[in-house]
Amino acid sequence: MPVKSGRGRRPSTGGERVAQKRRTRKAIVDATMALLAAGKTPTVTDVAAAADVSRRTVFLYFPTFDQLLIDATVGALTESSVDHAFDHATAAEDPGARVERLVRAMHHFTPEMERLGRSLVRLTVDAAPGDRDLPRRGFRRIEWIESALAPWRSRIARAEWRRLVCGLAMVVGWEALIAQRDVCGLSAAEGEELSAWAARALVREALGNTRRRRAARPHVRTKQE
Repeated sequence: MPVKSGRGRRPSTGGERVAQKRRTRKAIVDATMALLAAGKTPTVTDVAAAADVSRRTVFLYFPTFDQLLIDATVGALTESSVDHAFDHATAAEDPGARVERLVRAMHHFTPEMERLGRSLVRLTVDAAPGDRDLPRRGFRRIEWIESALAPWRSRIARAEWRRLVCGLAMVVGWEALIAQRDVCGLSAAEGEELSAWAARALVREALGNTRRRRAARPHVRTKQE
């Protein structure tokens, strides 16, 4: 078979590669969640077939099968709470309010969920170093944050958007919960209020930076002027 020329083909960028890896990881976790929801105890082979990837690819993204099963279980339990939080949300809603809605939804978990979340953190931390371009977990958290902020994406500069999403990922989720409980000694309610306050502050700062940047742009005179 002749080899097709790559001439004229646009080379993939680092961002595209990262996005593709996130999609592959999501496909693996979603397939596992679907199998678990069907009442099955899936094997690696089952997951690989359902996600249309190889067994090797499954282990490339998840060093241990336990990590995948916990990730999928926690995701399934959290997803319904997040979906419910945005059932009646509108694009016109204040960005800080939308983000706070997400933060509070992610704080609604049982003691069993917290145990699973801590196990997931431990498995991730203990895992051998992997692909630096691929986050080891948390793709759902990033997607939920981006979804909450989606109505304002076109209004925020790309660098500011990235910083805001990453900043919000630091103040909500299992790492934030562990710091609230184990380092600060906060109760569940106090931790939720702290995350909501921090999230609103980050959104307010990002939008303020955007407004200041636009105000600083030189005014372009028109022909009428």
